[in-house]
Amino acid sequence: MISVAVQDEYPRRPVAVPAGPPAEPFLRTRFAVPARPPTFLRRPRLAGHLDQALDRPLTIVDGAAGAGKTLLVADWAAGLGQPVAWLTVEAADQGSGRFWAYVLHALHETGTPLPAGVSGPGDAARVDHRLLTRIADTLNRRERPAILVLDDFDRLAAPDAAEQLEFVLHHAGDGLRLVLVTRSEPLLPLYRYRSAGAVTEIRNAELAFTTEEAAELLARHGLRLPTEAVRGLVERTGGWAAGLRLCALAAQQSADPETYLKEFEAGHSMIAEFLLAEVLKAQPAETQDLLLRVSVLDCFCPELAEALADCGGVEARLAELHGQNAFVEDLGHSWYRLHPLFAEILRVHLRARSPGLEPELHLRAARWLRDSGAIPEALAHGAAAGDWEFTAGALVDDLALGRLIAGPPADDVTELFSRMDSAATGAAADLVRAARELSGPDLGLGLAHLGHAEENLPDGTSAARRLSGALLEALAARLTGAPGRAEQAMSAALRLRREVPAQLLAKHPELTALLLCHVGSARVWAGRFDDARAVLTEVLATPCDTASALPREDALAHLALIDYLGGWIGRAESQALAAAAARYPGGEHAPGAGLAQLVLAAVAVDRDELERARSLLDEAAGPGPGSGLPDPVTEAARALATARLLLALGDPRAAATAAGPAVPALTPSPWAEAHTALAASAAHLAEGRPETAAKALDDLPCQDEPGYAAELAWARFAAGRQEEAVAAAERLGATDRAGPGVTVRATLVRARAAAEAGDTGAAGKLLARALLDARRDRLRRPFLDAGPWIRCLLEAPPLHGLTAGWLLGDGCAPGGGRGAGEEPPVPVVEELSAREREVLTRLAQLMSTQEIAADLYVSVNTVKTHLKSVYRKLGVGRRGDAVRRARDRGLL
Repeated sequence: MISVAVQDEYPRRPVAVPAGPPAEPFLRTRFAVPARPPTFLRRPRLAGHLDQALDRPLTIVDGAAGAGKTLLVADWAAGLGQPVAWLTVEAADQGSGRFWAYVLHALHETGTPLPAGVSGPGDAARVDHRLLTRIADTLNRRERPAILVLDDFDRLAAPDAAEQLEFVLHHAGDGLRLVLVTRSEPLLPLYRYRSAGAVTEIRNAELAFTTEEAAELLARHGLRLPTEAVRGLVERTGGWAAGLRLCALAAQQSADPETYLKEFEAGHSMIAEFLLAEVLKAQPAETQDLLLRVSVLDCFCPELAEALADCGGVEARLAELHGQNAFVEDLGHSWYRLHPLFAEILRVHLRARSPGLEPELHLRAARWLRDSGAIPEALAHGAAAGDWEFTAGALVDDLALGRLIAGPPADDVTELFSRMDSAATGAAADLVRAARELSGPDLGLGLAHLGHAEENLPDGTSAARRLSGALLEALAARLTGAPGRAEQAMSAALRLRREVPAQLLAKHPELTALLLCHVGSARVWAGRFDDARAVLTEVLATPCDTASALPREDALAHLALIDYLGGWIGRAESQALAAAAARYPGGEHAPGAGLAQLVLAAVAVDRDELERARSLLDEAAGPGPGSGLPDPVTEAARALATARLLLALGDPRAAATAAGPAVPALTPSPWAEAHTALAASAAHLAEGRPETAAKALDDLPCQDEPGYAAELAWARFAAGRQEEAVAAAERLGATDRAGPGVTVRATLVRARAAAEAGDTGAAGKLLARALLDARRDRLRRPFLDAGPWIRCLLEAPPLHGLTAGWLLGDGCAPGGGRGAGEEPPVPVVEELSAREREVLTRLAQLMSTQEIAADLYVSVNTVKTHLKSVYRKLGVGRRGDAVRRARDRGLL
């Protein structure tokens, strides 16, 4: 064992003791003020606090072994510039007479006169009260108070010495300043001194090194580390002085001090030797065993400690250990914890002393904590014991399975069960595995585990486990696009909820919220929007805590999609923005954020904000409901937004490809199929096949559903089925279920029919109605897609005022408008050809690529070639930017 000078282990400076009244020889080292080592760090904040000792009769420096008490007071005493009587108390001072003989000699060494005719107590075992009176009276007569430091005062064994010391201190008045350096609170009536403001106290918390002080201490040992590294060491050691010094000494011998201080094994270090010798072995055998057993706990109360120690009387023993500063911290309300470094060392010692006992202690703790309702702590100890059947059962029976589904990737429970091995058996373990896989990487494996769990969940199984199984059934139905399965899970859950204690359901509102979310998503997939809205709205009314807040965001995202498909663009945007902003505590996207961003992307396309739409599509969070698994609703929304963006960019073939189903589902979704068909129809129209385009729209279910009926009408009109399209548009105009995103397109279908029939008055009125409906939500895309017939009507005075500021005029032509931070126009680097100018002119008239080709009697590919050349020469990448830049340069 290496002998080092730490805060309470120090070299003594010998002093010359002149011949004094006592006949018995003294140990001179007990009167020496300890010498400070070269690496000692003077801490002004503590020295300043100690200065109060000059004005108050009593000062107590009370801290654990190695906390730096002795050297702190020694440094302060050495800098006072006046004599300080120093006495180190030893356990050998059994009698009060011997103790007072040493006290008197310490005072004599500093020039403090003894009472006349007194050389010391005549009896080593006792002190005459008259002597104490004469000592107090002599001190009281001093003009300048004597300063007496009693180091290691907790070693004082004489039972009556503390009472005698308090008598002398009280009657000495201003003639004595007593400084006690101790590991435990002295047996003095401290309440009297505290109430009178006559005591200075410095305890463990104040003795602990700060990060800045620790950095300076390490620097004195030749170690200069980054602030984060020092902060980590201070957190691990609790700022304990001896621990920091011993770490510094060990790190000096390492080739990589920073790595050593970050990763050192406390159980095999000089720190372990110090604590085991100074703290653990100083206790009785029964107390040592108690400390070793509770070392597996982060915190504990007496009842929990007794469950591990198999003994009684623990409460008094813990209070005593705390009073002794034996690295047992009082957390209040009868809860304690060990100093983290001490606990770490004790665990290593426990494994060496009692191999195999640690798992048993963890399991005992897990059972006690579970019975007490402390489920998270019970799970941690169950996992540490390696009893996964118990641990999974505790999670499922507490209805806490939702934390594996809705929790963030860094959640403690998620990380804990990632360590569960394949040997764990039983329904609870299979439910946990199913939740983990359905919320993670492998849908097939998750469904298999769910099947195994249900085989082991007979009717006699606890309602909590069967309710957890119903939750996973709903999640599986959502992920596989099986609305019928989701409804069955919902029915089973409603029945089981009546069998589960109400307080348990109230404890985990996230389970109900998740169940409703999954059923709502399945209903959205089935196109049952009103039924979906009912359960999703119920999620928003669920009592909200940290765990249930995340399903709320998922529900908001689905409600945003329902509103978007119904044409309620503003409401959809508001709800999607709220859902997209949701984050886990660690900053990861929460469930629903991806779907919300996709809704916002679709809204951006409708507003002709194509760059924003592209950015939102790129940023959309993972495809699953909070994990990596594909969710049919989210993927269908991704396909819809992507296809619409590609159509707006003039690439219908790519749009048709993007609109295809990305995730296989057991049941087709009517609205997803409709939007796939719409994209295919647009591609056929672009390639000059109107009949094929019309056929692509046949056989779609629910063709009057507002979510896509207006677009079907639009596509049918373009494909040559005008009467059928107008009839559908008129039916939409007669309902109040649809919002502007639907009604504007339906109205434009009717306006185009009127215009082509030569009824410009009716067309103008319908167009005015469409503009009024679109203006609030800034829906530009329907007008851009309308074709050249609309341009002359929009420029007519009666309608021009309705377009100003958002659609036409004021620099806001459709597709135009420079975004914030966009570069100013670049000069045209090459003149446009005559044909390119013709294409550009028609582009400014809002004609599509197909309409330009027909008007110029050229192929679509030829028009695309001219457009690419126009974009290159104008230095742009989009239709709207080309028109704006051409106008800026006087080319239009």
